[in-house]
Amino acid sequence: MSYYPASIQNLIKHISKLPGIGEKTAERLALHILRGTRQDAEQLAGSILSVKEKVRLCQRCYALSDDDLCTLCGDPARDPSMLCVVEQPADMVAVEKSGAFRGLYHILSGVLSPMNGIGPENIRLRELIARIEADRISEIVLATSTSVEGEATASYIAQILAKYPVKVTRIASGVPMGGDLKYVDQVTLKRAMETRHAL
Repeated sequence: MSYYPASIQNLIKHISKLPGIGEKTAERLALHILRGTRQDAEQLAGSILSVKEKVRLCQRCYALSDDDLCTLCGDPARDPSMLCVVEQPADMVAVEKSGAFRGLYHILSGVLSPMNGIGPENIRLRELIARIEADRISEIVLATSTSVEGEATASYIAQILAKYPVKVTRIASGVPMGGDLKYVDQVTLKRAMETRHAL
């Protein structure tokens, strides 16, 4: 038997579907929303709907964006000759927060994982090569995770890019083996970016 009315139970159920949110945390959040003003609830609901309606992928780097190009791709102060290759948008955000990279990005939207049926055609490698052929890129920084899949993806990309006149580097010390970039602290990630090395 539940101690809450059906409407609150429903809210708790939906909040608990979010990653990392258990039933007790969902209950606290639901009660917090209930105690807030109607305007607060409407703004929260409106921001959730807005994200679903407006957010899309940047046409150039595949970051999350409200427009055709994300703010980084549209920034003339960025160095277009350097391209940092990451797995997911959250990884790009992690590198940006470190403040160590002033170039542009390319988001693969995954890593190679033959065991899970993810091959080169399932991540954005064709688009990466098209950018290298079309733009004046002098260096590719491979910032995939140090998991087995991330390392394999970096090695595969390095092999493919060997025939192009572009320097290929890999982020270096500071990122632990098996680590996920979005969980690495900013100082460690900055050091890893600054001490990257050629493959």
